Amino acid sequence: MAGKRQAAVAASGSWTDPDGVRAPAGEVHAWLAGTNQTLCGLALSRTRLLRFPHVPWEEIIPESGGWADRVQRVCPRCDAAVRRRPRAHRWTRTSPRP
Repeated sequence: MAGKRQAAVAASGSWTDPDGVRAPAGEVHAWLAGTNQTLCGLALSRTRLLRFPHVPWEEIIPESGGWADRVQRVCPRCDAAVRRRPRAHRWTRTSPRP
């Protein structure tokens, strides 16, 4: 079984931080390196989204504070695809009928 791949960021804009590193801005989507589409199904070439392979998805969430300085919108579909909830309980019948 292959290891879990880390989602990177694709964004509608970019800015340069004081250290000279490109950072995402505007609307951000999750993207897997080696593919030409976001996790929500947008084609990167048609939508002209910029790729940021050096920025992990967890760093652009506004609560994290990392690269989220100029992020205006996080795609909810991509966010749901990346942050899947673990299945806490499987459904079981506690009182089966006779």
